[in-house]
Order: sequence, then C-alpha cells, then structure tokens
Amino acid sequence: MSTNVIVLGASNKPERYSYQAVKLLKELGHNPLAVHPKIKEIDSLPVYSSLKDIKDIKIDTITIYVNPEISSGSYEQILALKPARVIFNPGAENPELIHKLEGAAIHTLEACTLVLLRTGQF
Repeated sequence: MSTNVIVLGASNKPERYSYQAVKLLKELGHNPLAVHPKIKEIDSLPVYSSLKDIKDIKIDTITIYVNPEISSGSYEQILALKPARVIFNPGAENPELIHKLEGAAIHTLEACTLVLLRTGQF
C-alpha cells in the first residue's frame, strides 16, 4: 500500500540520510513528499519549499531531518496536515514538539526512518 510520507529537511546530496530516505521510500512504493526551502528538485521529484505548500493530500507520516530550532516553528503546519505519525530521526529529536504533538493525538517516534524501512517496521 502506497503511503504519503513528508521528508522535512530533504536533501539533494546523496550522502545525506534525508536524501537516502526519499530514495528508499520511493523504491519501496511509498510516495515521498520532499520539503526544503531552497531545493527545487531531487532526482526529478519536485520539492515543496514549505509544509504550507502541501494541500489536499492525506499524510500518513512526516519524517523530520531538521534540527529542533527549525522544527519547533513547524507545529501549526504539522497540525494542519493531520499526519498519523511524526518520526524524529537521530539529531532531530525535539522533546517540546513531541510533547505538543502527542497532546494533539499525533503519534510520535524517535527512530531512524532508514532502519525502519530496511527492517520492515515502517
């Protein structure tokens, strides 16, 4: 089953985990929605400049690859998208945002998206 997965902090640099997540999500049949304010495209996949630009798409998961200073400002946009869950990848942990999201009944997880995908736990 294809799921819509936002990759917040997607990169066009192959060595970055957020780039690898976009590629692996696509390979495994998911629909990755890359978000980065300055990148326009990742391997022919269009990139949204902001979470606000994603409209009328049911979001299953948001996987976060940005630091807490950036993700803290995304609370309202995340709420508006109503994802089933939000994954905080290593280095992106944000206890304050996790607490707020859990309070809004959004499931959160501190985990590596790549590991979850590769081990069938996604």
